[in-house]
Amino acid sequence: MRRPGLQSLVLHAALVSTALISLMPLGWMAAAAFMQPGEANALPPHLLPRDPTLQNFVTLFTRLDMARAFLNSAVITVLATVLSVFINAMAGYAFAKLPFPGRDRLFRRLASALVVPAQVGMLPLFLLLRELGLVNTYAGVLVPYMASIFGIFLVRQYALGVSDDLLDAARVDGAGEFRIFAVIVLPVIRPILATLAAFTFLSAWNDFMWPLIVLSDGHMATLPVALASLVGEHVQDTELMMAGSMITILPALVVFLIFQRFFVRGITAGSVKG
Repeated sequence: MRRPGLQSLVLHAALVSTALISLMPLGWMAAAAFMQPGEANALPPHLLPRDPTLQNFVTLFTRLDMARAFLNSAVITVLATVLSVFINAMAGYAFAKLPFPGRDRLFRRLASALVVPAQVGMLPLFLLLRELGLVNTYAGVLVPYMASIFGIFLVRQYALGVSDDLLDAARVDGAGEFRIFAVIVLPVIRPILATLAAFTFLSAWNDFMWPLIVLSDGHMATLPVALASLVGEHVQDTELMMAGSMITILPALVVFLIFQRFFVRGITAGSVKG
């Protein structure tokens, strides 16, 4: 049996050390969420709660109405994920397999917009939504997620690998385009759709700027916005803020751990197709 060399041991030790250093803030945040008021600011700092308590979470969900913000984020994130996967899947498939005038030219122009920061388009999009009467509505928050250039690009690159012979055989058998898409294409591109769903979920759940711009009603605020609003009033309540942070990142962390195996496959799909 081949024994690992010194170089391999050093490399693994460095990787483990880096991972532990990266996880330390997350671990302390989780510990501080269960500390008594003022304990997180003690000197020397406590790494673990001496008398664990759930009072910080009780305060968030009762006195500070964090449950409403959690529900707002959950509804917006789920709807954004479903709409994004459905619309981007159809658009990406169309750009990959359905011939229409100007298809490649239009896709190149869309792809070139990937280099433009999303923040640049927020002002014109906000003005457009204001004219449509969608400001301070959940629909206004969902608009940017319905069809994204990144999502179309991701699905299109993966859908290029679908066999043209398979699609032509289905057409010869009399299948319509929507049936071909639903019965043949969707099962084949399912891995990339899982990747897109994970990306969209994480993006929508963690989004702070766009909901802050569109939603002016405090009762409609999402979890990141509601957590940020606590800073002014409870900036000294470190334990309370850590509990809120833990509630905010826990769903995103769970989704990432569930779908992490799809990330590499989805990211590298464009490098081997098309």
